Amino acid sequence: MSTGLTPELLLQAYSVGIFPMAENRDDPTLYWIDPESRGIIPLDSFHIPRRLRRTLRQDDLEVHVDTAFAEVMDGCAAATRHRPNTWINEEIAGLYSTLHEMGRAHSVEVWQDGQLVGGLYGVSLGTAFFGESMFTRVRDASKVALVHLVARLVIGGFTLLDTQFLTEHLERFGAVEIPRDTYRALLAVALRKQGHFYSELDDSDFSAFLQSTRRRS
Repeated sequence: MSTGLTPELLLQAYSVGIFPMAENRDDPTLYWIDPESRGIIPLDSFHIPRRLRRTLRQDDLEVHVDTAFAEVMDGCAAATRHRPNTWINEEIAGLYSTLHEMGRAHSVEVWQDGQLVGGLYGVSLGTAFFGESMFTRVRDASKVALVHLVARLVIGGFTLLDTQFLTEHLERFGAVEIPRDTYRALLAVALRKQGHFYSELDDSDFSAFLQSTRRRS
């Protein structure tokens, strides 16, 4: 059953601060979410835990963007021992896949020995990135994806990383919760300019980003 929601309407919803979710993967109904308090990760105070820095120095993980969007969504939608239910139903998967084809939704993927072992996806508008979901199949893979996402956003001139909700996991990276009105003000500013998700991010750029976050720690 389709709700009649189109990709264009979905982008309009993001531009005013709301987003859709399903109750669970098997529920065809979508609900609009407009939290009173919003989770964000301030890009100028992003924190990388010390142990994760060691993982980032290892060379057995490869990170790519937008090469396996559908597979990342499947990973995020799959039930796990720690997450038996997800909100990504069939219509959500179809809508965001179309946004990906439009260049509005992106994935960050972590590979090991040719296998997809973690990643995340989200939507970009202006200089705002709306993080949707992440998954991991090996230790720290989703965290590595998040660090690479933030590096790309910083280099690409983004100003707002929306995490929707605040979790203990995200708090380790500096995530905070802000009131709805404050979020909407930040969003309005972020939509006035255009970020560049595909800005070059070579090894030297990434190393410089890691060094900048170390100075803030």
